[in-house]
Amino acid sequence: MRPLFRGARSARPPALSRRGLLGVSATGLTTGLVTGAAVRPAAATGPARARPARTEPGRSGIRLRWLGNNGWEIRVARPGSRPATVLVDPWLTRFRTGTYTEEGADPATELSVREDVIDRHRLRADQILVTHGHYDHLPDVPYLAGTTGATVLGTESHVNMLLALGAPEEQLSVVSGGEYLRFAGYSVRVLRSLHSMTGERARVPFPGTRPGGPPPRPRTIADLVEGGTLAYAVTCHATGFTAVNFGGSNFSAADLDGLAPDLAMIQPGGASVHEYVPRLLSCLDHPPHVVPTHWDDFDEPLDEPAVDWGGLADLREAVAAASPDTRFTVVDHLETFTP
Repeated sequence: MRPLFRGARSARPPALSRRGLLGVSATGLTTGLVTGAAVRPAAATGPARARPARTEPGRSGIRLRWLGNNGWEIRVARPGSRPATVLVDPWLTRFRTGTYTEEGADPATELSVREDVIDRHRLRADQILVTHGHYDHLPDVPYLAGTTGATVLGTESHVNMLLALGAPEEQLSVVSGGEYLRFAGYSVRVLRSLHSMTGERARVPFPGTRPGGPPPRPRTIADLVEGGTLAYAVTCHATGFTAVNFGGSNFSAADLDGLAPDLAMIQPGGASVHEYVPRLLSCLDHPPHVVPTHWDDFDEPLDEPAVDWGGLADLREAVAAASPDTRFTVVDHLETFTP
């Protein structure tokens, strides 16, 4: 394991636990996922939104492979050409943090990148999409940008932290949400989103931004702040199939108007978010597919079956209650799913 930076540790902020990172209630892992009937928000009222006719199973033109946590490899079919590859929050190093223990993660935990672990997976990418800047989403991106040549999309804060970690500047693209980007055979829609807000005071863990240029090189997990949160929708032009990924267990309803994806990758948690799952699925016009993400204990190995940190069953139940016709598909570590 190669440390990104070595030096004296600063005074330790309070430990961060799964409750702090994912917005899990102290009285129940997913309390508040379903509280009453699902109500369609004002932004989603009116006639049903147009969604392309459902493709036959396995013919969506999109193949998902779960890289653990919120890491995804999205392969998009392009007739007459090789498939495009889009990575979301690829974090394969999985250095130990204790996040899913009772004690929680030590904010002074040193960041590291295991290039040998990353190289074993032989990833390639046309784009890398960063949803937010936390330690379980961003640290491997600079190395992967260098090895794949991919363009990296993220907020100004994400880009500044990536620069501080040595990412190639010419491959970084600042986005803020609202961009709709067209590439050969597919499109990427950037959506303003929100991170989980936790506890009675409803706070974002490791909050903050990094505007105005790169900060000092981050050396601990507390140095990687949220930096704004984005969601991303990827559409295959050949089939019209759209998959959307949410990097936090929260969302901005106004920014989802008219999206109507075929598949949504959503997280357990969200206890501090009012009607989290019912509102989200209503805003998305009840997608045919939901694939859970960010449900594994990322202190456990990626090359072994995922260990549920405790929110998966409640998420499954919440989706079934709010959207009975939606297919809930669990993908294990490094497994693929083609809807």
